[in-house]
Amino acid sequence: QVQLVESGGGLVQPGGSLRLSCAATGITFSINAMGWYRQVPGKQRELVAAVTRVGSTNYGDSVKGRFTISRSSNTVSLQMNSLKPEDTAVYYCNVNLIIGRDYWGQGTQVTVSS
Repeated sequence: QVQLVESGGGLVQPGGSLRLSCAATGITFSINAMGWYRQVPGKQRELVAAVTRVGSTNYGDSVKGRFTISRSSNTVSLQMNSLKPEDTAVYYCNVNLIIGRDYWGQGTQVTVSS
């Protein structure tokens, strides 16, 4: 059974930093990509960052230059710097397998507020 366990969310002041991590267990097929998405009420879930099995990365326009995604085996991390109030959202870990199946974490709240 595939499980994605997220950690690292919380409350931070504008300009601060947070690091999110996601550990995937129970994976029996090769991973195509791992990434992070975020969602605020009333809006669609959007890509924050993703990293492919060959190490290519992709970032949402609003986080380029501030966030960095990294992957080690079945763990993906997101270093978030220079956080802004508009980064406030529930962040979801995603694993995409080469067989075309997607798995999602339970979500972790990130709140940027003074």
